[in-house]
Amino acid sequence: QVLLVESGGGLVQAGGSLRLSCAASGRPFSTLAMAYFRQAPGKDRELVAARSWSGGNTKYADSVKGRFTISRDNAKNTAYLQMNSLETEDTAVYYCAAQPFGVVSATHYDYWGQGTQVTVSS
Repeated sequence: QVLLVESGGGLVQAGGSLRLSCAASGRPFSTLAMAYFRQAPGKDRELVAARSWSGGNTKYADSVKGRFTISRDNAKNTAYLQMNSLETEDTAVYYCAAQPFGVVSATHYDYWGQGTQVTVSS
């Protein structure tokens, strides 16, 4: 069983930045592919960014390319989502997810964080 604990959400003005953190425990972090999803009110959940378990591959939603960066620190068992140039359309609940030996093209993740609210004001 993998436990994911998220932090770092909040309220920010458009154009600002936030960094989300996702701390994992329960199995070797280096074996986990990590991803962030988001869900805005009335919309389906969507993949925002993913990084493979090896760390070598990443995938981003077109809407966040060039603005968001997913990274991982295996020594700290933590994944990060750096969000820059935030837009009001980025407002959503953000969830981190983990999949053992997952690849960035995966659509299924076994483990999920509790979610953190990101609100971008105009």
